[in-house]
Amino acid sequence: MNKTNNIFSEFDRMLGRDAKESQLEQKGHVFWLFGLSGSGKSTIADAVERSLVAKGHYVKLLDGDNIRTGLNKDLSFTDEDRAENIRRISEVARLFLDAGFIVITSFISPLRKYRELAETIIGKSDFTKVYINASFSKCTERDVKGLYAKAKEGDVPNFTGKDSLFEAPNDSDEDWILDTEQFTANESTQDLLNKILPIIKKT
Repeated sequence: MNKTNNIFSEFDRMLGRDAKESQLEQKGHVFWLFGLSGSGKSTIADAVERSLVAKGHYVKLLDGDNIRTGLNKDLSFTDEDRAENIRRISEVARLFLDAGFIVITSFISPLRKYRELAETIIGKSDFTKVYINASFSKCTERDVKGLYAKAKEGDVPNFTGKDSLFEAPNDSDEDWILDTEQFTANESTQDLLNKILPIIKKT
C-alpha cells in the first residue's frame, strides 16, 4: 500500500500566499546562493538579510552549517545524502515562500542536478540561483573554517572540489554570478541587493 494513501492535503483550503504577501507588502522569492566552501556565501547571505530587514522586509536565512546541526544532522556527505539535504531544505524554503517571505539560502549545492531539484520543488518563477564564484585555490588560501587544511590531510571525506565534484554554471545557465575574487564582500552584497530589490517589490 502506498504510504500516502491515508494523507489528505489541505493546501487548497488554506489562506493563500497572495494574502500574506499583501500583508507583508512584498513578493516572496527564494534566492539560492551556492559555491565552494569559503567562497563567501554565508557572509553575503547574512549581509543581505540584515540589509533587507533594515528596509522593513520579512526574510528567512537558511544556512548549510546551521541546517546540518539540526534538521539534517542525520545526513552525511555522500551523493545520496547531499541530494536529500537539498530536498529537505527546498521543502522548508517553499514553506517560508508560501508565507510570503523572502528566503536567502547558503548551500554548496555542488551538482547541477541538486540545484535543478531545488528549482523543481520551489518553482522556477520563484527561484533564482546565485553562484558565488571563487576558485578552489582562492578558497584554500582563505580557509576561513580550516576545512581545506583538514581536507589536505585526508580528515574531511568527500570534500567538495577535491574528492567530490563541483559543477559551476555554464554560459547557458541563467544563474546570477557574484565574483568574490574580483570584488569585496561589501561590493558583492550591494550588487546582489540591487538585483533582489526589484523582484521583491510588491506592485
